[in-house]
Amino acid sequence: MKIHEYQARGILRKHGLPVPDFEVVSDPEAARVAAERFGGRVAVKAQVHVGGRGKAGGVKLASGPDEAADAARAILGMTIKGLPVRQVLVESAVDIADEFYVGIVVDRATKRPVVMVSDAGGVDIEEVARETPERIHKEGVDPLKGLSDGQAAALASRVESRPEIAARIAECIRGLYEAFSESDASLAEINPLVVTTSGDVRAIDAKILVDDNALFRHPEIAAMRDPSSETEQAKLAREIGLSYVKLDGSVGCIVNGAGLAMTTMDLIKMRGGEPANFLDIGGSSAPEKVVTALQIITSDPNVRSILVNIFGGITRCDDVARGLVMALESSPVDIPVVVRLTGTNEEEARSILAEHAFTTAESMDEAVGKAVALVGRRP
Repeated sequence: MKIHEYQARGILRKHGLPVPDFEVVSDPEAARVAAERFGGRVAVKAQVHVGGRGKAGGVKLASGPDEAADAARAILGMTIKGLPVRQVLVESAVDIADEFYVGIVVDRATKRPVVMVSDAGGVDIEEVARETPERIHKEGVDPLKGLSDGQAAALASRVESRPEIAARIAECIRGLYEAFSESDASLAEINPLVVTTSGDVRAIDAKILVDDNALFRHPEIAAMRDPSSETEQAKLAREIGLSYVKLDGSVGCIVNGAGLAMTTMDLIKMRGGEPANFLDIGGSSAPEKVVTALQIITSDPNVRSILVNIFGGITRCDDVARGLVMALESSPVDIPVVVRLTGTNEEEARSILAEHAFTTAESMDEAVGKAVALVGRRP
């Protein structure tokens, strides 16, 4: 589950991290009042569940209360990647001397958290990994023992040579790990963690993703969910139990199982295409889920072909085929659909698809190739 930056800041502050004063407001006059309380110089930041806010104009600096009100007026109501901005965070501004990145993710290969630090703070970490990977330093953590003081100090020393500043960064790394662990997070990051011109260390951004499967242990975090910041597609997917993430490509994907979904997206990119989404229908083969999955994907105007890739273990291929027929009979689309079904009841599924003239494929590679090729044929 995603939470807003201001909510993540609250969790970080609870764990002792140095977070600047902030307030969340929903109108320009409240932003003016907050700026007055914080001394005039503030940053005004859109609160939406997407990245790239700054590039989209959703982050503005203000030198005084009037500018803060103007910034809030410009940001509130704007749309960033399909999501409307209904709240802004107003925070006291700091004079930045250095910027760092600190993040923690779960490494599924090693089955343990990995702490990452970089001296390239303030930049998308994906861009750093692509352009200058040597600037990212990593440390695996035994989840039973937790992050040691020595590990935190070693990581801090990789990005900061001044002992007193490195010690403060190490404290922030330890605090972030505590927040990550106690929140059952799948990701926690501060980008940037800054050193001010006066030598203070401040966390001026925060991002936390919480494992949905652990929310029953954290009712206070579950209550932070903001349905208004979800797209209609994401909301519909969550309500019916689908795992859905919108991407920027043109090949819509309906797959069962996260591993198969990731492999499918990799193959699409290898064939020169771009996936439009991650959508995992899970182990259920209920036709209604397939109908909903198609509704979600076809509502994306960027989708120019659809690939259905199902491996039938628990999932019954014939139920998936019936769901596809139901969906397209109730809501016909002019988007080409390529189907690859293999496993439980695949012969019955192929018969159903043949009766309704679906484009099919026997192998995943063949299916991906057809789906990518059909993108260019749709007007």
